[in-house]
Amino acid sequence: KSLLISATVSLILVHLLCNRPPAPVNVSVMHLRADSATVSWEVPEGDIIIGFSISQQRMDGKMQRFIREVNTTSRSCVLWDLEEETDYIIQVQSIGLYGESQASKRVHFRTLKKTDRFPSNSSNQDDPTVQGLDKARHLQTGEMIIIVVVLLMWAAVIALFCRQYDIIKDNDSSNSKEKVKPSSERTTPEHHSGGLLQSKVGHLAISNA
Repeated sequence: KSLLISATVSLILVHLLCNRPPAPVNVSVMHLRADSATVSWEVPEGDIIIGFSISQQRMDGKMQRFIREVNTTSRSCVLWDLEEETDYIIQVQSIGLYGESQASKRVHFRTLKKTDRFPSNSSNQDDPTVQGLDKARHLQTGEMIIIVVVLLMWAAVIALFCRQYDIIKDNDSSNSKEKVKPSSERTTPEHHSGGLLQSKVGHLAISNA
């Protein structure tokens, strides 16, 4: 019976070992920040993967963390709560139906300073967060240009309206002056003519006398 049990256990172990998923490949770290980083990897095709496990450890050995997720097909994971300017080592394992794979190769990375800017590499350019910021900046710039153009157009329209209003006002004032001037000129001869008639009547009265 003992031989049968040991043989059964051996067969189970062999079955599990043969059906373990392969270790992840092309493990890389991108989107480095002072307190976070993104780990990505690839899994060979043909195996059913239901999750992953990540071992995160500081190189000085002061801290070690394990991240395990199942029921997911994700091939990346964000590491949070990292310390700035600190060296870390990570390894990734795939989780299959019959257990976990062997650990991937050890990958070393170092976090940035809080004052450091994002490194200008292709990985950060592919970051959705960075892309969203770039799009927002482009939209803000375009909106500002449109607003400035509209304001300039309104200013030009208002200036043109004021100029036309001044011209019309000047024309109206000049026309009113021209209308007032002939009436004053007409009244003057009437007084003169009246004076002439009175003088003529006076002369006639004297001559008759």
